[in-house]
Amino acid sequence: MAARAPRAADLAELDAAVAGCCACPRLVAWREEVARVRRAAFRDQEYWGRPVPGFGAADARIAILGLAPAAHGGNRTGRIFTGDRSGDVLFAALYRAGLANQPTSVAVGDGLELRHTRIAAAVRCAPPENKPTPAERDTCAPWLHREFELIKPTLRVVVALGAFAWAAWWPILRRVYGVQPPTPRPAFGHGAHWFGGAVPQVLGCYHVSQQNTFTGRLTPAMLDEVFARARRLAGLDDSR
Repeated sequence: MAARAPRAADLAELDAAVAGCCACPRLVAWREEVARVRRAAFRDQEYWGRPVPGFGAADARIAILGLAPAAHGGNRTGRIFTGDRSGDVLFAALYRAGLANQPTSVAVGDGLELRHTRIAAAVRCAPPENKPTPAERDTCAPWLHREFELIKPTLRVVVALGAFAWAAWWPILRRVYGVQPPTPRPAFGHGAHWFGGAVPQVLGCYHVSQQNTFTGRLTPAMLDEVFARARRLAGLDDSR
């Protein structure tokens, strides 16, 4: 299925193709099992149970790159970061930064719109223990690369949520922009900043997981700083 990615003419076609991918047997089995068994709090809901496409503006100037959908978040709702605690934190921060029209996201069709921003995951299926294998990451990469090709004309800044997303950027740099990644690779860290000339700048941000937000490793103020910086680098300071 991922071989179809380069042929997608636009984001709508790409998103539809992503949702039908069955390339990774372990991920297919897990996402479908989660959708069948369901968490008790959501037992009356119909789970999406498929790969989760990216979401947001086709002319995005900022891309937010995450790891993978949550088992009972995006895998349930069908929209990345929607319906889980990580999404609660992320969308509230995007709203404060003027990059979303509302601070919450609980379900597809709830009115959420992103401004100048698109969100995507390096791996499109919810993985067991939130840990995709290297082979699954590489199998999924063509979807990610095509998505970045389609938003390339306007994209100025990438916010990488966590070390996994930071690592996923460098193959994009080579495949989409034809630029050889730096050697050695810049180290990930919260607030890390990489600039390589006529390509998008990259900002590192701790992932909005509960492990980080509940412990105070990542605070709302830290997120606000990252997205304010992303706005400035994207040339959006005078735009809302």
